Amino acid sequence: MTDWQLKQMETEELFRLWHKTKNPKIRDELVFRYLDLAKALARRFVGRGEPLEDLIQVAIYGLINAIDRYDPERGTKFETFAYPTILGELKRHFRDTAWAIQLPRGLLELNQKAYKLVDILTQKLGRPPTIAELAQELGVSEEQVIEALDAANAYETLSLEQEVMTDEDEKPQPLEELVTMMEDETIERWKKRQLLEDAMKILDEREQKIVEMRFFEDLTQTQIAQRLGISQMHVSRLLRRALQKMQAYLKGAESKRGSRS
Repeated sequence: MTDWQLKQMETEELFRLWHKTKNPKIRDELVFRYLDLAKALARRFVGRGEPLEDLIQVAIYGLINAIDRYDPERGTKFETFAYPTILGELKRHFRDTAWAIQLPRGLLELNQKAYKLVDILTQKLGRPPTIAELAQELGVSEEQVIEALDAANAYETLSLEQEVMTDEDEKPQPLEELVTMMEDETIERWKKRQLLEDAMKILDEREQKIVEMRFFEDLTQTQIAQRLGISQMHVSRLLRRALQKMQAYLKGAESKRGSRS
């Protein structure tokens, strides 16, 4: 089976074929398709003293383990199976190497200031402060506050029962729930991007090019027509046809997902 043939196959079909044949080419294609998932989970651990490149390698190792152990006949979605497997590999990596890691001085100082400020503002406001309020008082961004609070968790210096608030919350919530929520948002964005990439594959080469130029390069239909040497009306027809095909594919995929859940 050629690489081109593998790329044209549905992911579920690839998993069934891998489970039967253990062909390394099939596993390589599956790793490629889920590489963005591994990278997204690896980025959740940035700021804990390990280079992103190393974290990605650990996540890919977890992804390969998930592919090797996944049984498509059990009916569980691969993402559901792979997510905790990759996450567990990343957490295991930090447990195994924590003794050799030191929290960056700036991050450690920010963490200490943030937790002192949490106590002060809680007494002053009569409730736990929001991330935005902490950021304003500390003179840093909200992302830096979350990173400082979250990074400490890797070294077991932060209780995940500590309650914090976001601007959308009416009541405080444990930091563990906040971190889990952000991870869920990451996985959901990845799933949507994966669906769009799959939908692009059903288009022919010219349709793919037109969609890419219109929505990824942000070209107008007139500019696309000039590049391709065709009329703007022709571009409009091709673009409309491509979007209709993608829409039909996405509706079908969503319906399929709903019937399995």
